[in-house]
Amino acid sequence: MTFVVTENCIKCKYTDCVEVCPVDCFYEGENFLVIHPDECIDCGVCEPECPADAIKPDTKKGLEDWLALNKDLSKVWPNITKKRPHDPEADDFNGKPGKMPLLSREPGEGD
Repeated sequence: MTFVVTENCIKCKYTDCVEVCPVDCFYEGENFLVIHPDECIDCGVCEPECPADAIKPDTKKGLEDWLALNKDLSKVWPNITKKRPHDPEADDFNGKPGKMPLLSREPGEGD
């Protein structure tokens, strides 16, 4: 099992989860975070820290595409290990459905 960042992180990108990760398995895009599934130790400390409820265990049905996206993007995006300010529009986008077209595949700032 691993944890997966899902759609609600898009345009929110709260980084509370990054701060508690003991193995630094988060990677940062311009408006989204991902978890490298091969680095995640399945501890689960990140899941309750996400204000957008965007982190789910990969055992939840229907997350196969999100798992593949997390794996692919974590190979090309920079690692993030410290909490940063969230997207300025995060509170407006938190909970809005249909955000996948807004996903930027550009790398984020990195550490």
